[in-house]
Order: sequence, then structure tokens, then C-alpha cells
Amino acid sequence: MYDTSSSTVRRLLVRGMLAGLIAGLFAFVVAYAVGEPSVDASIAVEEAAAKAAHAGHGAAAAAEEAEEELVSRDVQSTAGLATGVLVYGVALGGIASLAFAFVLGRVGRFTPKATAALVAAAAFTTVYLVPFLKYPATPPAVGNPDTIGKRTTLFFLMILLSVLLGVAAVIAGRRLAPRLGNWNATLAAGAGFVAAVAVACALLPGNDDAVQAGFPAAVLWEFRLATLGIQAVLWAVFAVAFGVLAQRLLAPAAPRTAVAEPVTV
Repeated sequence: MYDTSSSTVRRLLVRGMLAGLIAGLFAFVVAYAVGEPSVDASIAVEEAAAKAAHAGHGAAAAAEEAEEELVSRDVQSTAGLATGVLVYGVALGGIASLAFAFVLGRVGRFTPKATAALVAAAAFTTVYLVPFLKYPATPPAVGNPDTIGKRTTLFFLMILLSVLLGVAAVIAGRRLAPRLGNWNATLAAGAGFVAAVAVACALLPGNDDAVQAGFPAAVLWEFRLATLGIQAVLWAVFAVAFGVLAQRLLAPAAPRTAVAEPVTV
């Protein structure tokens, strides 16, 4: 049994934030290399549409074009993106480390590395993948600005439902394990989770105005694949980094025993 005292939890929290920072660095590289081109293409589409809409307004259009951005696009795509991704990674790393400390030893006889991988996979699935399937990401300024509040509320509601259903699936799997065995209980709990998520997706309203008509499908597809890849890289790197750090803390390598030299008579 591993030590889960308050001092150990604090050490795990620090290591989780450090692992989140490392994961954020990798995610930033992917976001800059893969995600920013689709964002630039989306902004170009928006600017072209705005120029076409204001072509006949004369002075009003010229005044809007003369306005300078508070933060330039170069800063947004570099320092701004790095700050956002790193803070996001550190915050999620801290939360995931607390979840790791709670489930360690409670979901099976897994090593800290394996438990970290399971926590990261569960977090990626419930916090991002399942909500993404119902409400996929869209580039900035693509949807109807009047409904952004509604769309944001629905997205976070889907996250909450996904997390609650995931927790319920874990509890159900543990209770079914004595009767069905670990493998069959895991399959049954997983099937129940998929079914419950399908029902939630069918009942929740869709975002019909999340993407404006005529927006290039290729740009939208590239942006969504990029966001999915960023999240996958973030959680994969976190699982590896935090797994190594937690393993060293909770299960340090046994010291080498000195081999006694033969005594000559």
C-alpha cells in the first residue's frame, strides 16, 4: 500500500504541476506548429467577409480599418499562446495529481506509472474527448456572437455530465467486479458509460449556429484536428512525466546490497 498522507499529497501536487508545465511546453509547440495556421486562415476568412460586408459604407469602413488591435497577432500567436497553454497545463496537472492521489490503490493493484496513465486517459476522455464529440471546437469569430454564452454553457454542461458519468462508471465497475470479475465488470461499466453518453448527446441541444454558412470546411476540419492533437499530446506527455515523478516518490528503487567477498582460508 502506498503512502497517501497529507505531506505525500502535497509532494504529488507539486510534481503534478511540474509535469503539467512540461506537458504544456510540448502542447505549445504543437499548437504553434499545427494550430496557428488554421487560426490564421480563419481570421483571413473573417476579414474578407467583413470587408465585403462594409464595402459600401465608405467612411465607417475606413474608420474600422484604421483601428489598431490592442494586442498584435504576432504576440497572440507566441507569448499569448504560450502563457495560456502553460497556465492551462499547470492547472490541469495539479488537479490530475489530486485525482491520482485519491484513486491510487483504490482501482486495482497498479503501479504509480500505470495509475498516472489511467488517470490521464480518463481525464482526456471525460474532460475533452466526449464533450468534443458533441460540441467540437470552432475557430475564433466563426460562430454567431449572440449565442456564445449559450454555447459556452452547453459545453461546460457536457463536461460536467461526462465527468459524473465517468465517476459513476468507475463505481459501478468496482461493485460489479466481485460478481463478474475485473474484465467483465470493466466491459460492463464501459458499455454503460458509452450508452449514457449517447443518451446525453441525444438530449442536449446542438450548436447549429456555431459555424457560419459558407465557412471553408477544410479550415474547420484542420482546426478541429489540431485542437484534438494538442489535447492528446498534453495528456500523453503528462502521463509519462507525472508517472515517472510519482514512481520515484512513492516507490523508490531499492538500494543495492553489497555482495560479500568470499573469505579465503
